Amino acid sequence: MKAVFDTKPGSGYDDRQSHYQFPKRYLGLVKDAVGDWVVLRRPRADGGNLAYFAVARVAALEPDPNDPTLTFARLADYLAFDAGVGWRREGRYAEQALRDMPAQEVGVYLRGRSVRPLSDADFAAIVIAGLSQTLAPDNAVRLGPGGVEESATPFDFDLVPGVDHVRRIEQMLVNRKIRDANFRRHICEAYDDRCAVTGLRIINGGGRSEVQAAHIWGVGEGGPDVVQNGIALSGTVHWLFDRHLISLTDDHRLLVSHNKVPAELRALFERQLDRIHLPKDERLWPHLAYVERHRERFMAA
Repeated sequence: MKAVFDTKPGSGYDDRQSHYQFPKRYLGLVKDAVGDWVVLRRPRADGGNLAYFAVARVAALEPDPNDPTLTFARLADYLAFDAGVGWRREGRYAEQALRDMPAQEVGVYLRGRSVRPLSDADFAAIVIAGLSQTLAPDNAVRLGPGGVEESATPFDFDLVPGVDHVRRIEQMLVNRKIRDANFRRHICEAYDDRCAVTGLRIINGGGRSEVQAAHIWGVGEGGPDVVQNGIALSGTVHWLFDRHLISLTDDHRLLVSHNKVPAELRALFERQLDRIHLPKDERLWPHLAYVERHRERFMAA
C-alpha cells in the first residue's frame, strides 16, 4: 500500500531522511506500506502552503528501543523533489480522500491522520510533479551525465498514464541515471554551481556547470542521495575526493594527503585549507556522520 507520511520540524517525533517515527495508532497502516512507496508531506511550509517534498520506500519497521509506544519506519531510496508539490493544485486536492469530501471538512479529517493511504494514481501524479525539473528534456544537458553525447540525451521514460504507469514510475525512482540527475540538481543549487574546494564557478554555453556532484559516503556502500551527503567539486578535485586523497574535518576544513597528492595539485587547495565553500543554508552542509565515514577511509588510505 502506498501512503502519505506527514512530518514537520519541531513535532517531537524523530523524523529523518532515513526513518519515520510514529505512534502505535498508525502501526497497522504503516505495516501495509512496508515494501511500498510513500510520499512525505510537511504541513505549513513554503510560506504557509502544505507541500509534498520527497518520496521514499518503506524498507522495514523497528520498535523504538527508548519508547514502547513508538515505532520507526526505516526508509530507503529517499529522493527529494525538485520543489514542493502543493496539496491543492488548480483548486483540486492531490489526495482522493480529500477530493471526496466538502472542503470545509478537510482540516478536521486530517487531524490525527498523519499517515494516510494514497492511491496509485495520486502517487504517480505527485511524483511526476515533484520531479518535473529533473525529468524535463530541456534539462538533460544541465543535469545528465558528463559525457558530451550522453548529456544531450533526454531521460528515456514513457510516463504516459496506462496500465503499467505506476510500475514505470517505481522503476524510475531507483534508476541511477534519474537519481544522479536529481542529486546533481540539488547539489549545484545548494553550492551555487561553485566548487567547494577551489571556489571556481564555471558555466558552459549549454548552461551546464563545470562542477560535479560528489557523494561523501558512496552510494555503492549505502550512502543516500541527499544534499547533506554531497559536495560540489570540479573534476580533478572530485577524482581526489573519491580516492580519499583529500577529505574534511568536522568543521569543514580540508585534509590533504601531502605524501600522495602532487605539489602542483596541492596549489589548488591553498586558499581552502581554512574552510571550504559551503551552502548559505547551514541545513545543507555536509552531515558530520557522512564526513566521518569519508575521513576514516582517508586516514586508512
